[in-house]
Amino acid sequence: MKILQRYYLGEYAKLFTIVAFGLSLVFSLMDLINKINDFIPHNPSMPDLLLYPLLNLPQYLLYLMPVAALMSGLFVFGQAGKRRETMAIKAAGGGIKDLLMPFVYTGLLLSIAGFLIGEFAVPDLSKRARILRDTLTGKENILSFKEGTVWLRKNNTIIRIDLLLPGKGLLKGISIMKIDNDMLAERIEAESAEWRPALVPASSGAAAARNTDGKGAWYLKNVTSYDIKTGTVVKSRELKTNVIDSPEVFRENTQKPEEMNVRELSAYTKRLKNAGFRNTKLVVDIQSRISYPLINLIMLVLGVALATRGVVGGGLITAAVGIFISLLYWVAYTLCLSMGYTGIFPAIVAAWLVPALFGMLAFYLFRTIPE
Repeated sequence: MKILQRYYLGEYAKLFTIVAFGLSLVFSLMDLINKINDFIPHNPSMPDLLLYPLLNLPQYLLYLMPVAALMSGLFVFGQAGKRRETMAIKAAGGGIKDLLMPFVYTGLLLSIAGFLIGEFAVPDLSKRARILRDTLTGKENILSFKEGTVWLRKNNTIIRIDLLLPGKGLLKGISIMKIDNDMLAERIEAESAEWRPALVPASSGAAAARNTDGKGAWYLKNVTSYDIKTGTVVKSRELKTNVIDSPEVFRENTQKPEEMNVRELSAYTKRLKNAGFRNTKLVVDIQSRISYPLINLIMLVLGVALATRGVVGGGLITAAVGIFISLLYWVAYTLCLSMGYTGIFPAIVAAWLVPALFGMLAFYLFRTIPE
């Protein structure tokens, strides 16, 4: 039995590697092709063009691992059934579930690997891919992020923002440091800031309307200004500043959830909660980061359980069944996440309902495999 297990595991590993990495590379190259027209005018170097799809490869690999796990299991044991190998094992007194137990452990390893890729590789490499994309398109990177804190540098001014809420036109915990001759000349601390769009001059008899071209200014609240040269300290309840960019700049350049790991997302969510805000989408994303890697185990068990039952056989049929199950799972999972984002489902239900249902189905099919 161990010889057969090693044989099928070897076949599975080869096919999984080809499908997972092959599809990931294809999607990464397609992403590059879609953006090549934006890159070419800025004369990118060949190493940068080759680096861009490589940086995106782990993200696509994370998404495509479940598909590869399912289709590889379907194909390996579908072919084994077609060649009557599973029937021969049964006739020799072997147990199919015993034969498949190493694949359950393999699914666990794939789930752990998926979590590690999503937690450590994808956030950092996605951030590097975004920075490289901005460089290749000639876009200036004026923002940097570290554990949710935003840093900006404009001319001789360094700005730190503890909490960014561009959608609401609010900032929390602002520090503005003005540099003169490589020395700190002035420091401004503010508890918060509010964006106020400029008002369009009123026409005859009409009230002033808010400007829609993005012009306006930030108004700092509860401000303390330190003049380092003179040693004076000035406090004010409100102070207008044009140093900080408009909310549109933050929306375009803000750090995306996929560029943060679970620890960073949790810390950012906690800071939002302490500031009196609740971002339901981030709460759901944290749960989905944990539940999504389990899809690898579920899909692998589901694939081998269906294949050993003789549900699939030939190559085209295997591919069709694998694609159908993957799409069904993805549509249901995405729908539940969307309902979690809108608050219809609690975060835990939105992220875990579909994995739980498919997991129970896979477990049932595995337990009831005919011996």
